[in-house]
Amino acid sequence: MALPLDTVKKVAGLARLQLTDTEIEMFSQQLGGILDYVAMLDELDTSAVEPMVHAIELTNVLRDDVLAPSLPRADALQNAPKQDGRYFLVPAILEG
Repeated sequence: MALPLDTVKKVAGLARLQLTDTEIEMFSQQLGGILDYVAMLDELDTSAVEPMVHAIELTNVLRDDVLAPSLPRADALQNAPKQDGRYFLVPAILEG
């Protein structure tokens, strides 16, 4: 099933894509095929499948917060456009 051309044009507009008429026709067929394939999932019996947040089991990937030596201040400030020897100097973005 081909996706309606107006729908392809609308999606292209939302994505800020300028498509030719040939591309619109091609994507109409391709996107319609994708939607047909996804629609096959409706045929599966998922009544025994528990809802889940992720398809695979996830574990916490964060490491422990451990104190470690860091870059010396002079090295960190070395290439700063503006600095005062202790801090980076940046333009104020808030008034007051």
